[in-house]
Amino acid sequence: MSAIVNCTDRQKPELLEDTGFTGRAFKPGHRWKVLGIGVAANASFSATFSGIPATAVVLRQGYHLGNAELGLALGLLGLGVALSELPWGLLTDRWGDRRVLLIGLGATAAWLLVMAMLVVPTRSGIPDVTLLSASLLITGLLGGSVNGSSGRAIMGWFRENERGFAMSIRQTAVPLGGGLGALVLPSLALAFGFGAVFGVLAGASALSALFAWRWLHEPPTAGEGHLASATVAGPAPLRNPDVWRIATAIGLLCFPQVAVLTFASVFLHDFVGLGTAAISGSLAAVQIGAMVMRIWSGRFTDRHGNRRQFLRLCSALSALAFLVLWLLVLAGPAMPGGRFFLMAVLPVVLIVAGISVSAWHGVAYTELATLAGAGHVGTALSLANSFVFVGFFLVPVAIPGLLHLWSWSGVWLSAAICALLAWPIFLRPA
Repeated sequence: MSAIVNCTDRQKPELLEDTGFTGRAFKPGHRWKVLGIGVAANASFSATFSGIPATAVVLRQGYHLGNAELGLALGLLGLGVALSELPWGLLTDRWGDRRVLLIGLGATAAWLLVMAMLVVPTRSGIPDVTLLSASLLITGLLGGSVNGSSGRAIMGWFRENERGFAMSIRQTAVPLGGGLGALVLPSLALAFGFGAVFGVLAGASALSALFAWRWLHEPPTAGEGHLASATVAGPAPLRNPDVWRIATAIGLLCFPQVAVLTFASVFLHDFVGLGTAAISGSLAAVQIGAMVMRIWSGRFTDRHGNRRQFLRLCSALSALAFLVLWLLVLAGPAMPGGRFFLMAVLPVVLIVAGISVSAWHGVAYTELATLAGAGHVGTALSLANSFVFVGFFLVPVAIPGLLHLWSWSGVWLSAAICALLAWPIFLRPA
């Protein structure tokens, strides 16, 4: 695809032609099916990379892991995505969205099915941390195909003044899948074991692959009777300093988000003293709030053209929210009625902090794709996701060390510092 096209501009009554090889034709409303596929694909993988950490307490018990081993296993899931994102993105720009998404989703579903059969605790034995960690690493390597390919498809099917909204809807798939995973997977693991957990996740990826096979195609190219976008490709993303700045800031701002996704369940269990149902409800509230805020932020910034201001504001507000959480963790045990205070107030503050650090994704990815230009969207989005999933590797590995040195106050102070560092790196308004 040499240009991002306006498939939503007013068209003549005739159907839109596909990019040439299949002879298929599409009505203008087909773009909403493409968006739905992007949501389904991202939700299925989000249920994996966010849902498995939500089972951290059960995972620790079932596989007989310490906190350091738990952090390593969860971190390698993120490392797999980080290592594979950029290669998958380059392949997407070369091969197209459909082929990469089908390969990635199909392979992820097959591997999760293998894990459901072979990498689960049984009466005869418990897989060691090496096998579990390697399996999660491979899951991440395969699942890294989803982000860049689905984002490129959506940027291709929507016009400029709709892309922020469309990308934000796609990004709601991350908290949607994570929220469903947080609600369902811990109880599923307790009741039926991790064979059921990995089997359900395999089914979700397979179903998303079926949707992609049925409805995902390259957008129509500019041609007779069709209007193309004027979006022009600038320097290649890997040689564009502004792309690197936004990608770096996205990665930094994801560090505190990853801390919530991977160890919030342990924090609420070990420090606050909540049970499985309350923990699942708290994590689901974070994901639902993030989903609502992502949709709102996409529409808001499309209308006002203020993506860069919004991103800088989110960084500052996230830093403030985690600073409040840090202070409350320090002061809470010493306050009168400290136990009640911890159980009543800390989950609410954690939910607010988690939502504030998760509200900006669609806006950031739209700004990044716009800067990269047509034909480079897959590479640019994958570059950013490489930084994001470096966080998914480093944060779970670092948190046990922070807990050993400074307890939970050190974890949340570090989260606040990362959010604050992202603020000056995001580009100033033009």
